[in-house]
Amino acid sequence: MKFSLLYISGQKEPYMEMVEEIYLKKINGFLPFQIQAIKAQSSGRDQAQNKSKLENGKILDAIKSGDFVFAFDEKGKAAKDSIEFSHWMVKALESGHQRVVFVLGGPYGLNSLVRKRAQQVISLSPLTLNHHVARVVLLEQIYRGLTIWKNLPYHN
Repeated sequence: MKFSLLYISGQKEPYMEMVEEIYLKKINGFLPFQIQAIKAQSSGRDQAQNKSKLENGKILDAIKSGDFVFAFDEKGKAAKDSIEFSHWMVKALESGHQRVVFVLGGPYGLNSLVRKRAQQVISLSPLTLNHHVARVVLLEQIYRGLTIWKNLPYHN
């Protein structure tokens, strides 16, 4: 079983590369984990619908038929806490799928096709998060969820 984070990549930020590297190493201590960036489409706000359609199409292309997909969307179900999120991850791990994929959309979110493909649609927060911040929150929660699963003292 593998974990994978799939996200729409905009402008690079040096701190994000450092954060990704830290969590990549931490999560790989539990199971194989990869981070896959999908290049954002360059276009203005007036092309938002077309941009979103292209980006969501690339997301769907990157998801395999044997994947268990968690899609993160503001309209998704919120976990009551990190323990519940950990339980969702463990259930996905035990589901028999080849890979568990965590999907973060671009600035215009995920469309209905991506949400329908997902086995679970989750909200990270009722707040609107910058895509870099959302990635940090998700990476930390994946790591925290794994430590909860293994009963390690990281989660208090």
